[in-house]
Amino acid sequence: MSAAFQETLELGDLLLRTTRLSPEQLEAARARQAEAGGRLTDILVEEGLLDADEVLGALGQQLGLPVRTGLGPNDVDEELIERVPITFAKQHRLLPLQRDDAEAVRVAVANPLDTEPLDDLRLLFQGSEIALELARERDILAAINLVYDRGASDTDMLAEEASVDLDALASGISTEPQDLLEATDDAPVIRLVNSLLQHAVKERASDIHIEPMEREIRVRFRIDAVMYEPMKPLPRALQASIASRIKIMGGLNIAEKRLPQDGRIRLKIAGRDYDVRLSTVPVTYGERLVLRLLPDTQELVDLQKIGFNEKQLEVLERLIRRPNGIFLVTGPTGSGKTTTLHAAIARVNGPHQNIITVEDPVEIQQPGIGQIEVNPKIGLTFASGLRTILRQDPDVILVGEIRDLETAEIAIQASLTGHLVLSTLHTNDAASAITRLVDMGVEPFLVGSSLVAVLAQRLVRRLCNDCREGYDCTPEEFRELGVKDPGRPVRVYQAVGCEACNQTGYTGRVGIFEMMLVDNDIRGMVSGNIDSKSIKQRAVSKGMATLRADGARKALHGVTSVAEVLRATEDEGVVAQV
Repeated sequence: MSAAFQETLELGDLLLRTTRLSPEQLEAARARQAEAGGRLTDILVEEGLLDADEVLGALGQQLGLPVRTGLGPNDVDEELIERVPITFAKQHRLLPLQRDDAEAVRVAVANPLDTEPLDDLRLLFQGSEIALELARERDILAAINLVYDRGASDTDMLAEEASVDLDALASGISTEPQDLLEATDDAPVIRLVNSLLQHAVKERASDIHIEPMEREIRVRFRIDAVMYEPMKPLPRALQASIASRIKIMGGLNIAEKRLPQDGRIRLKIAGRDYDVRLSTVPVTYGERLVLRLLPDTQELVDLQKIGFNEKQLEVLERLIRRPNGIFLVTGPTGSGKTTTLHAAIARVNGPHQNIITVEDPVEIQQPGIGQIEVNPKIGLTFASGLRTILRQDPDVILVGEIRDLETAEIAIQASLTGHLVLSTLHTNDAASAITRLVDMGVEPFLVGSSLVAVLAQRLVRRLCNDCREGYDCTPEEFRELGVKDPGRPVRVYQAVGCEACNQTGYTGRVGIFEMMLVDNDIRGMVSGNIDSKSIKQRAVSKGMATLRADGARKALHGVTSVAEVLRATEDEGVVAQV
């Protein structure tokens, strides 16, 4: 028996004795660990079986290490962190704290069993002893962001210093992306913009909105699909200089203020590369800017972590192993469609499959897959890229989005000639995808003969496990969710807010899904050009769970709140059994 396996067994037994974990839950977690790998403790927390503090306490008891429940800048000696690169600290989830009376360096770690970085720390601290303390991973990362930030997040002070010197703005541009945490630009506007970008990354924001108003500039972040104001408004006088700085970074024309412009910015923040999509549009009081932060080479997420249950996974596995047909994923912008498709093709990616994608942009890179990024400026569109792909003898084709009739017709012809085509559409539900294709000009009989399934999805926010509060679901909430009242108390949870979740009550997001399989019955309705509402009703009668029904299931399992499900979905007039 290996030492690692023995440690897992001992920790598992300790968790059974000291926490609320049941033997059945432990065995299920061990089975998933054997199948997918990873740490047992991570699996238990991800599944919601234990919270991070329970696992940390048990791990500390097993290893005889002290447990630290919170970290802040005052806990860290700045002289110590000067020797440790931020990328090293973030990669290994560790942070040097202080020297103790015996001159040993106390270090907060999330994974004390990872000993290699500890050897590197001994070299960095010239042979000093390393004394470990256990801390939650997110506490360590939050503290790293704070202590390495060098005060750049004080945007109010920077705003007061900012000027409109465009020559200084231009001097800050380099062909190579520089890590913003290491930037030393003196121009206040440059430091102000850098501070906004750093703060957005720390807060896990997907978008930054800079909006000129009559007397001020409003800055908002989109975090987990919800807009927040992270700071007080900036002075109105800074609007021109901030817009010019960002437009220079994105390679746009700073003299053109009457027309919308789009650009890209390559950045490095805290050791990680970002591809920032920039959009400007003239409004009443100046130029409105939106920056979408896309981490370069985003990590591939497993389908189970996205939120699929076992039944949905079983159906999805059958679909992606078909030899031909079209499988569509629908939903609004930012609903995780690309993530789902890449997680799906990762299941079939291998030496026996030729998989080619055409995307805008390539957000997730997968080894062994040919990925094409569209470039309309040189005529490389989804349609032309898809036409070229067909000459490359593909087995599976991923089209980032079907936007027009030409792309739709080529995709359908590809599916009818022995290719599996995966793509996305912007529609409200699964059945509406059929109407959307017909509206584009595709013949209904072609849609019916090529389409095999449509998956509609949304992202809802996960409840913070540290502060969520339980209560009995009310009859009104059952009715709003479209769930039959079972006539007995059912425990659900609501958001509260704490330091761990930045007072929002939520951390991260999870998918809710509506899978419509196109069988012979549905295919006949599609070919007969029947309306989408009737098609949806037929699919529900055959067992399809709607978006709200899947959301209700996750709310009743404590993953999200009833309020969040109602926010993200609409009433479908269906009573579901969950």
